[in-house]
Amino acid sequence: MVVRLISRIKGRNYVLDPDISIRTLASVSARRLIWLLRGNLKSLLLRGKLCTVFLASGVTWRNAHMIRLGRGITMERGVIVDGLSRRGIELGDNVMLGAYCVIRASSLTNLGEGVKIGRESAMDAYSYIGAGGGVSIGESVIMGQHVSFHAENHKYDRLDTPIKQQGLTRKGIVIDDDCWIGSNTTFLDGAHVGRGCVIAAGAVVIGEVPPYSVVVGIPGRVVKSRNSRRQHTYPQRRCQGNDSVSHPCW
Repeated sequence: MVVRLISRIKGRNYVLDPDISIRTLASVSARRLIWLLRGNLKSLLLRGKLCTVFLASGVTWRNAHMIRLGRGITMERGVIVDGLSRRGIELGDNVMLGAYCVIRASSLTNLGEGVKIGRESAMDAYSYIGAGGGVSIGESVIMGQHVSFHAENHKYDRLDTPIKQQGLTRKGIVIDDDCWIGSNTTFLDGAHVGRGCVIAAGAVVIGEVPPYSVVVGIPGRVVKSRNSRRQHTYPQRRCQGNDSVSHPCW
């Protein structure tokens, strides 16, 4: 019964580990039911409509009318999502945001582009998206803890003006489908990671990363390809800068 209910909410087949006990399943189901009720109530109060979203305690939505949600989304304790942006925040079906994740794009004085996260993608605890130039994350992207996105840079050419008053540059960040991103990875403005890449824990990613690459280090460099036909093409190359990053999801 639990499996059928979860599968219906998520819109896909859901399979339990056969070693889970009935007692554990009952406890988790009760907690998830409370999260679902909280999610529907919050959505009704702030967005004027119901939705199948699981919200733990302490979740904060700001500018909720600019947040678009799919079904089966989970937001764990302390998540903050601020919809203020030109395009808003869009989360696809079954997206999961781990505890204390933060998503924001702009301030009242400088609107950013926004965020789109594709279906079945997940960010683990304490991750951060700053989406001034826009952040587009594809489908089935899995991320560890403390992953951060910084889609803008400060100008600093002038010495007679404080850096904070010199303005910003914004290119945006794109992560294509089916990527695995390790804990403590940092994406800087202009990064574009191709489909099927693996980014090692602690890497700093700048510029273009070819599809199916394995990236390590600071700054990130491609050490091999998951595609054997391309294995010889990218030996130990650094990810190259890119002046214009497209947003295919927009």
